[in-house]
Amino acid sequence: MKNKVLKGCFWIFILISQVSYAQIQITNKKFSFGTTGRIGVGYSPNADGRTGRQLNLDNQGSLGGRMDQGDYVDFLPAFHFMPLVGGDSTKSTKIDMQARLSFYSGGTFLGNVDTKSNRGMIIALPEAFVEARNIMGSDWDVWAGSRWLRYDDVHIADYFYFDDHSATGWGVRHKNTRFSMFFPAVIDTAASNSTPYSYTNIISGAKNLIYRQREVFVLEHTIPFRNNALKFLAEFHTVDKSGKNSVEQYPADHGWVLGAKLNTGLKTKLPGSFNQISLRYGSGIANGGDAGNTQTWRTYGAPDEQTGKYNGAYSLTAVEHILLNLSNRWSLNAYAVYTQSKGGSDSNNKAVDYYKRDIFNKKSEFNTGVRATYYFNNWFHILSELHYAIRKDGTQDPASMMKLVLAPTIVPTAERSVWARPHIRFIAEVSRYNDQAMNSLYSPFLQQSGAKRFGTYLGVRTEWWIF
Repeated sequence: MKNKVLKGCFWIFILISQVSYAQIQITNKKFSFGTTGRIGVGYSPNADGRTGRQLNLDNQGSLGGRMDQGDYVDFLPAFHFMPLVGGDSTKSTKIDMQARLSFYSGGTFLGNVDTKSNRGMIIALPEAFVEARNIMGSDWDVWAGSRWLRYDDVHIADYFYFDDHSATGWGVRHKNTRFSMFFPAVIDTAASNSTPYSYTNIISGAKNLIYRQREVFVLEHTIPFRNNALKFLAEFHTVDKSGKNSVEQYPADHGWVLGAKLNTGLKTKLPGSFNQISLRYGSGIANGGDAGNTQTWRTYGAPDEQTGKYNGAYSLTAVEHILLNLSNRWSLNAYAVYTQSKGGSDSNNKAVDYYKRDIFNKKSEFNTGVRATYYFNNWFHILSELHYAIRKDGTQDPASMMKLVLAPTIVPTAERSVWARPHIRFIAEVSRYNDQAMNSLYSPFLQQSGAKRFGTYLGVRTEWWIF
């Protein structure tokens, strides 16, 4: 009897195993997994608590150098398909589904916190999309979802300066022409910019927070010639008025953007050198961005006091970016960025936004910097940087910073390239602030340490890109 029971259990186990196995069928094995990140330790010897804080000026992000940025880790799983039609490889479609899981530090080292910690871990899903390329062997691509859709950047300042359209949307491409549509609005009652999307609706008799959508239409066209690529950009933005049953009354508004970028390959002793120059002008609600972000939908400044609109608002941004691989010993990477922006109010200083806050309505800023990379040998590089940043808010005196960086770097891949990763860096920085920056505490470091002429940062950090 006992043996019969054991045999019965055995066959039941086999049956369950076969059913379970049949339910898990992995037919697509074309899977990739990438990751990017930057994590490590840093401290400022002359700051309260010696907490390592970024030395750059406020409202400029990483313009001024990025080595003292906080921790982050991204994971990028992706599935890849290439179905054939009748076995004809010329009619295949390349299909990719990619997601990006992002983890950021809220102020402390990322490895020491979790989501329950005060100012702990921030989790985001900035990418989840499907893209089909060369559909049926044609020149057509199409995508839909949410993605970090951005191109050239000033890497040493982490600045995607011309065509950062990272948001939820969809798009099509035919050869060198792209059309995209983006929907960046969110429900936010304390927006960092001054164009509110959310409002309180009382159609049902109860107060419900809903949002009006901003629609962004983007047309891009690239003309390649010789060793150059000239890209043209045009955008149109529109946002509808709040509903007639809403508590807050926001008017409909619009804006537009025009720009051009020239990317030129340069002949040097080692390949990979280039020069990039761009000019972009945004009008109306498309006059973003600020704080190191360059998305044009991040509206800057306050609206007109009478109409509540951004008629007359503008933003002009010019960028020069160059990389010279001079020899197997030296590479130079330099940039210059100029921005001037004004909101919809007539004021050249401060004005009242939709949330009844007094905010600056006009700004100008200039940033420049250079990184020299010395290849001591294949696996040991010495990075040195010099940055200068100045910003004028309204009619205030300009705030400025000068920063010097030295970073001996171990490069395990043993490549003599500015793009070789991973890096393990030993970082030493010192910055000098002018009176306006020092007295107004115009940097994360100064906000923690108090008014000081010099800021310091020491750290050991690693940075990687693995795809």
